Parts: sequence; C-alpha cells; structure tokens
Amino acid sequence: MMASNSKNKRAGATKTPTIRHRQGPPWMTIIAVAIVVVLAGAIAWVVIAKNNETSAQADKLAPWTPSADNKDPSVNIPGIYVGASAEEVATDASGAQLIRYNYPAYKALIHVKADQRVAYDRFPPVGGPHDEQWADCQGIVYTKPVRDENMVHTLEHGAVWIAYNPDKVKGADLDKLKSYVEGQSYITLTPYPGLKSNISLQAWAHQLQVESASDERIAQFITALRQNIFVYPETGARCDSPGWDSANPPAFDASPRTSSDVQMDGSGADGATGVAAETGASVPEDSGSDVSGTDVSGTDVSGTDAPATDPATATSTAETTAAASTS
Repeated sequence: MMASNSKNKRAGATKTPTIRHRQGPPWMTIIAVAIVVVLAGAIAWVVIAKNNETSAQADKLAPWTPSADNKDPSVNIPGIYVGASAEEVATDASGAQLIRYNYPAYKALIHVKADQRVAYDRFPPVGGPHDEQWADCQGIVYTKPVRDENMVHTLEHGAVWIAYNPDKVKGADLDKLKSYVEGQSYITLTPYPGLKSNISLQAWAHQLQVESASDERIAQFITALRQNIFVYPETGARCDSPGWDSANPPAFDASPRTSSDVQMDGSGADGATGVAAETGASVPEDSGSDVSGTDVSGTDVSGTDAPATDPATATSTAETTAAASTS
C-alpha cells in the first residue's frame, strides 16, 4: 500500500517549468556601432574641412603663382625689394628656351673660395658672388647661423632663404616659420644674429623683411619666388648638397666687410666660375652694367655703403618699407 502511494505521487508530480528570459536589445553592440559612426563622421568632417582650407589657401595664393604671362608676381607684394632687371632669352636644363629676367647688379656663376668673403650690398644678401659649395636647401631648418656666401648659392639654385633674429623670434613664432620649411624643398630657415627686422626672406635679387611670422606676405613671397624659373639664374640646379654638414655648417661671420673682400662685380674671386657641372643648365652672360634695385615705391636701394657695414647694423630701404607696411 505504501509503495503504491509513492508511485502515484511520483506519477502525479509536476515538472518545474523552464523560465525563458526575454532577450533585450544588444546595447553594447549598438553603442559600439554608434561610436564608430560618430568617429567616422568626425574624421570625414576634419578631412573635408582640411581640404576646404587647403583649397581656400590655394585660391588665395593663386595670384602669386608665376606663369609665362606673370613671370614675377612678387613685385606686387608691399614692401618687397626687387633688383633692377631686364628680360633675356635663356636655356633651361632640358635645352628649351624661355624668356626670363636677368639682374645685372647680381651677377651669377661667380664663385669664391671657402676663405673668401664677399662685400655684399645687403644683409642678408640676395645675390652676387658666392661660395662654390651651396648650403643644403632641401627643407633644412638650421639651428646655427650659416655663412652668407654659402647661403647665396642656394638662391642661385632657386631656393628661398628665411632668416630670423634669434633674439626676437622664438616659441610659437619660430614654429610657424619652421612649418614653411620642414618637409619642403628649395627652402631653408636660419638664425641671423643682429638682423634688424624680426624676419627676412631672400630669393635671387629679391628680399622681404617682416616683423611677424603670421604675416601673409611670407606665403606670397614663397609662392612667387621658390623655383620661379623666370627669376633664378641656374634653372635645373639641385638643392641637396653632397658632403655638406647641416649640423655644423661654415660659421657665420658678422664682422664688417672691407675693400679687400671680393666685390659684387666679382673682382678678386678665386673660385671656378660658370654653370655647375651637375645642372646641365646654360645661362647667358649678363650685361655687366651697374644697376641698382628699387623697392615697390621706386626708392633707390643700391646700398652703396653696405660693403663696409656690419651686417648687424645694416638697414635697407626694403626693411624700412616692409616695417612701415605692417605697422
């Protein structure tokens, strides 16, 4: 009897029901996807904004881009110094002919030895006799001042040289100048002790002196003159310099020039002259006439006293004009 009751109880026992939990939304997946979408949108926004900024900057600088119809747009930059010029037929490295400018006051292809100095007419100089070895100008930011004669050779090769007063330009302003140079070619940045203005830009027979690294004329100058085939003498010349030590360049010398130094017409130069063998360029002889340059206002800036003047105290008309235009 007892066994029968136990069997009945087991037979009548109910099974514990299985409780199934209702599945909710996969929030972690949804959140992860949302984050990815937001990040992708942010990146796309930044890229589009950057592209628009680049396009806007290119449009802004378009008037300063040289062409056959506008060989030297830099003449329209307020405060710029441009040496007196005359058009002539030249032959580039490929043998093609082009009409470009010649600057008789700044003779090209005259080389001096490493122990010679040139009685330049401006400081920093913008052309004339120069050292046989050019400074490396492939986007080099020099931490030490570099000898003038080596830097002028870079201008002959089509480079732009940015010089700054190391006592006045530092921090964010110096970083801004570096941004024009780093990762670029045919452009350099060097400290220039004693520079009267804060910043001075040089291309062959051209100079612009400004007070602020944010001055829009800096980009205009670079756009108009870096590798401008209508302006610089040695078309096709290279800017990397074999054997050059950018960390320890020839020392800058700020002492006054004297009458015993090589003159702007090349008298006293001991270096080999002519087109550098590595370029293959052909540049005709200049007229040899004594022509002084002018700034945009037409003021004479021949700088006849500059050869005997200390670079640290030399003040050019271009510097004065540039400073006035920014004030």
